[in-house]
Amino acid sequence: MSICSSLSLSSPSVVYKSTSCSRSRSGVSTIRCTVGEVIAEPKVATLAEPLLLNAVRGEKVERPPVWLMRQAGRYMKSYQTLCEKHPSFRERSENVDLVVEISLQPWKVFKPDGVILFSDILTPLPGMNISFDIVKGKGPVIYNPLRTAADVDQVTEFVPEESVPYVGEALTILRGEVNNEAAVLGFVGAPFTLASYVVEGGSSKHFSKIKKLAFSQPKVLHALLQKFTSSMAKYIKYQADKGAQAVQIFDSWATELSPVDFEEFSLPYLKQIVDTVKATHPDLPLILYASGSGGLLERLPLTGVDVVSLDWSVDMAEGRRRLGTNIAVQGNVDPGVLFGSKEFISQRIYDTVTKAGNHRHILNLGHGIVVGTPEENVAHFFEVAKGIRY
Repeated sequence: MSICSSLSLSSPSVVYKSTSCSRSRSGVSTIRCTVGEVIAEPKVATLAEPLLLNAVRGEKVERPPVWLMRQAGRYMKSYQTLCEKHPSFRERSENVDLVVEISLQPWKVFKPDGVILFSDILTPLPGMNISFDIVKGKGPVIYNPLRTAADVDQVTEFVPEESVPYVGEALTILRGEVNNEAAVLGFVGAPFTLASYVVEGGSSKHFSKIKKLAFSQPKVLHALLQKFTSSMAKYIKYQADKGAQAVQIFDSWATELSPVDFEEFSLPYLKQIVDTVKATHPDLPLILYASGSGGLLERLPLTGVDVVSLDWSVDMAEGRRRLGTNIAVQGNVDPGVLFGSKEFISQRIYDTVTKAGNHRHILNLGHGIVVGTPEENVAHFFEVAKGIRY
């Protein structure tokens, strides 16, 4: 049964033409994709390295690595049980034993190719003299939003070793537990997204406060963005030194900016982070995710990241064309697909993998897993994904 449409995709070392795929009669256990014309072979993967790292580096892999954003969380029964004993999110995300336990819950059940640290992009804020909490049913709350130059002056330098030692301890333990069978992933928030939270006072629909600051007092916002940039570069290095093998940067709210404003208030700071990290950690893969990024897609590789994570609003084949050939892609199945039938989930996985091609692709969702997603459907997603063969 053919599940792949004919398409032409290119990469630095491979050109794919007349791609076809077939699935075994047993159903989801194996899907094998063949390439009609191969111009040049990718490098052969190093077995000692996790599959995800090999794929990002452009080495030849047998299938796309797979992990899911928010794979550790509220859809899992084991997490719900733990929450009954530990109802505070900050406790769960700032206690070493709990962070490790929660991070490993999906690893023990699904064996994804990436094990991401259970944490939050706002975790560094107290270490920068910004108090916050995450309130059930409301989300993040910044108790004293930053709106003036004086407020920004009160933001202090972030020292991860002193402020979030539990993050480093958890990452080191995770590396030992996973034992290179998967890549341990860290993550940080991007400067504009962090600034949006602390200026708005939490989540926002219209982002009127951050935009008022940007357009009426740009120097104040730039000062805040620079503080977050220096801190997040330092935080990424800290995570890498403690065990993270790749780090994802979440710029969730940058897509609220017009392209010209993205180029002023987000792009240069993302590039500065990447340049700073690469100066000391040149081999650390950096992934950039910005939801709703279709209008900014061509600008994302200008940051210098190794991987751009696409949301589901961009067709994967189109995203490949627009991003160019020198960057890996991640994504981008709609999280809502996991509420569908198992056959439907399989079809969407096959469609995404086919359009991404067999080079430098990490299979993921286009956003985090939605609360209420059937756990058995997540299991099916991983089963199908891990049965794929190029």
